[in-house]
Amino acid sequence: MTDVALRAVVHIPFQDAVTRARAALAEEGFGVLTEIDVAATMKAKLDLDVAPQVILGACNPSLAHRALEVEPSLGVLLPCNVVVRTEDDGATVVEAIDPAAMVSATGNQALAPVAGEVRARLDRVLDSLASSSAATRS
Repeated sequence: MTDVALRAVVHIPFQDAVTRARAALAEEGFGVLTEIDVAATMKAKLDLDVAPQVILGACNPSLAHRALEVEPSLGVLLPCNVVVRTEDDGATVVEAIDPAAMVSATGNQALAPVAGEVRARLDRVLDSLASSSAATRS
């Protein structure tokens, strides 16, 4: 799924990664509008035990406004999801939607400048997380 996601693998505990992701998003002007605890939902709804995973619905209001002005239907792809999850080997993965996927999904190339700015900000979020631990970016 790397063609639609930006990714960093960090070697810090899951909850620390969630906290740091929220802080890094805030530094780049993103608020977290929603938070879905996937593990808790799977347990409550299906009685399944799954690895920790949280989906943060991140939004930078000024960039979202610019994008919606260009493509009103983009709202179905917002907010930008940032996922923090634990892998089997204990590493924590932080992934964010690649804004280029949104441009591709809409077919509206006029979104490219806004997507580029969102991408730069999300890259800085992931770089900040990666630099705070022994981590890799892909």
